Amino acid sequence: MPKMKTQRAAAKRFRKTGSGKLKRFHAYHSHLFTGKTPKRKRKLRKAALVSKGDFKRVRQLVTYLK
Repeated sequence: MPKMKTQRAAAKRFRKTGSGKLKRFHAYHSHLFTGKTPKRKRKLRKAALVSKGDFKRVRQLVTYLK
């Protein structure tokens, strides 16, 4: 069976943490800031972890992510 290929689009969006979890960035933080509160914009800057429900799917996309 051939090797699985890493989904390149996903590889650019996710990073692996030291403990093996997947880190992601928030959506809605690229434009249209006038309608968002400063608190909301500040929270969108920070990275988050991939949820438990999505972890299995994302891990399959980024099989060989370092």
